[in-house]
Parts: sequence; C-alpha cells; structure tokens
Amino acid sequence: MYRDKMADRVAADGFIAALDQSGGSTPGALRLYGIPDDAYAGDPEMFALIHAMRVRIMTSPAFTGAKVLGAILFKGTMDGSAAGKPVPAFLWEERGIVPFLKVDKGLGPKDDGVSLMKPMPDLDALLERAIRLGVYGTKMRSVINMPSERGIAAVVEQQFTVADQIASHGLMPIIEPEVSIKSPDKRGAEALLLAELAKRLDDLPEGRQVMLKLTLPDVTDLYAPLTRHPRVARVVALSGGYSREEACAKLACNHGVIASFSRALTEGLTAGMSDNTFDATLVEAIDEIYKASVDKHQR
Repeated sequence: MYRDKMADRVAADGFIAALDQSGGSTPGALRLYGIPDDAYAGDPEMFALIHAMRVRIMTSPAFTGAKVLGAILFKGTMDGSAAGKPVPAFLWEERGIVPFLKVDKGLGPKDDGVSLMKPMPDLDALLERAIRLGVYGTKMRSVINMPSERGIAAVVEQQFTVADQIASHGLMPIIEPEVSIKSPDKRGAEALLLAELAKRLDDLPEGRQVMLKLTLPDVTDLYAPLTRHPRVARVVALSGGYSREEACAKLACNHGVIASFSRALTEGLTAGMSDNTFDATLVEAIDEIYKASVDKHQR
C-alpha cells in the first residue's frame, strides 16, 4: 500500500521541505523571492505568485526524493497542480516525495507567553480532502515566546488534542510548538517544552505515533530523548528565521534530528533567475541541508 511506502520513506535519510507559507508570511516570502508588494493586487494574485514559486521549486530537476523525503504544502498548493497533475500526486508519483498539509488557520492573540492556534471548525472536511488527494500527514504551528509553564502546557494540550483528531483519519500529525528565536529566555522555554512533550508522549496509546517539528535548541541534543521515544516517528527542525548557514550548523550538532526548513531552503532563489541558475542555487541549498540532516549518527 502506498501509505506504507510513504512511512518507509519518512523513516529514511533526507529532510522535509516546508513550502507552506500562508497569508501572513506570503508577502515576506515573495519579497525575498524578488517580487515586491506592488507587483500584485489582493490575495488571489498574491497566492498565484507564491504557487508559481512553489511549482518552480517542485518541478526543478534538483527537487527529488533522493534527498528531499517530504514536502509540507499550503492548502492552496495541495489543491493546485504541477506539471499537469495534482500537487500531492506529482510529488509522490513523479518525485518520490511524501506530501504533508499545513492545517492550522494561523495564530490567536498572545496570552500567557504563547500564541495558541485559531479554531479549525472545518478540519474534518479538510482532512478528508487531503486523504483523497494522497496526503500522508499534516502540520500545525503554535508559538511560544516566554517560559510560561501554564502557557506551554496549553500549547501542548491543544496540539495533542488536535493530533488525536488528525490521527483518527489515519493521517500522521506533525506537532509544531515553535519556540521563538527572539524569546528573552529561549533556553528556559525549551526546557519546559521538553518536559511537557515527554509527558504527553508517554500518554499516547500503544501503536500511535506523531512527528515533532521543533525550533533548533540552544542546548545541543536537548531533544535527543524525543528522537528515541517509541511514540515519535521523526523529530524535525524548523529554521525559525536563522540563515541557512546558521541553521545547518545548529542542525548538524543535534543527532537524530532532520531539517524541515522553509526560508533557509529558498534563501537566494529569485524570480528573475534563469532556470539554470535557479536549479544550481537550489541544488546547493538541498545539498547543504541534506548534509546537515544526515552527516551524523542517526538514532
């Protein structure tokens, strides 16, 4: 069955490309890609431009399952096409890359040092559509700004509750409680998060697994115990605003953790590049991120 093959691919060497910029982060991603704000009018044009950027990445000869094991998609990207196929089918059938879907609707207001996810009343319908399109798993993001015990507990509680709903559809949840790299006490927040994650993982039923997407920690190998936890399929790291060079240097020191980079992956790519230059730049990025992900003792 194709889902078993996808699970095998997720467990193997490689990294995950995060191609899931949403409404709030899309203008910044387009600016970095060389498309200014005045180049489009309104959300439809903006999303068409970011979709074109993602398709250019996905259809590049550099973007294959040899080093990229998965790709996280924005809802509009999942519903779109690449090279004449639905994007999830193109990724898996033509590239050997496992498709994931970003399912959260963004962040609520800051409270108690954290930002929880906004409500997702239509989540079940979205998950059913994702399954029909051949998506393997999902991703959802919260943000932790301060080392607040109560706030971090609320983030983890919400993430695991929604993960239960996602798993009930047969999808693999990626839990992403991002600790902001601008936190005044990032190390303290990460220590509290580790303890809370360990408690919730221990409570998962036998046979259930999740993936974790975490900020690169200040303490090297802080999350090593999670990479060995029987309820964890993979631990992946977000670049979180670090440059690719800095993110890869930090990643290379954290054993058992692979990349799930967005900005660090697309760094240096611009709309005006020739196809040859674009592909060569993407090859360099993929090679650097892959090396940082796998050139170390795996778990």
